[in-house]
Amino acid sequence: MSAWSPAGPPPAPAGRTTPAARVAGPSAAPDAVPGRTGRPDGTEPPEYADPVAARTALRRLTSAVTVLTVDGGDGDRHGTTASSVVAISREPLVLGVALRPGSTFVRLMLRTGTFSVNVLAAGQGENARRFADPTRSPGDAQFASVAWRADPLSGAPLLDGALAHLSCRVVDRRPVGDHDLLLAEVTGGAPAPGAPLLGFSGRLHTAGGLRPAL
Repeated sequence: MSAWSPAGPPPAPAGRTTPAARVAGPSAAPDAVPGRTGRPDGTEPPEYADPVAARTALRRLTSAVTVLTVDGGDGDRHGTTASSVVAISREPLVLGVALRPGSTFVRLMLRTGTFSVNVLAAGQGENARRFADPTRSPGDAQFASVAWRADPLSGAPLLDGALAHLSCRVVDRRPVGDHDLLLAEVTGGAPAPGAPLLGFSGRLHTAGGLRPAL
């Protein structure tokens, strides 16, 4: 893993505002969510000719598998597997992640306003399964058999062997269907060489020997 690179929020391009300037903070977000649909007024849900085919097609989207971690204080750390993390903006660096509202991770993240992203490497399928298991031990106990160190910025666990680590500060939260879309500024990160663990069609896949297509 290369040296950690902390970063404060860069200046916004002319005529634009940073996400932090558009929202008071994560603690204000729940009161700003009037409903769960997240649908613009006057629009109706689509009617699919084949709903199963539409869902199956959506599962063809291939994504990096990550473990999101948060330090809620007093030994209340938590990790959750997510494959819905996506880069949103390059200036400032912002990512988005979709999570179910009311989950332990979301509850702790709203308390602290910060979390970390562990981008899993190809050989870390066990970590992906561990932090997706609803029967795993709560709090610090879920990290008992996992090698990790504390994020110097968020305090959340950084898993050893990950392909990359990202420190994040939440700047916005929006309801979208049955999930919350969280937007977070990246405040630090460290990449490592290797191949990613991928999620495809509901299963884990390795991507060793990646080569550019062009």
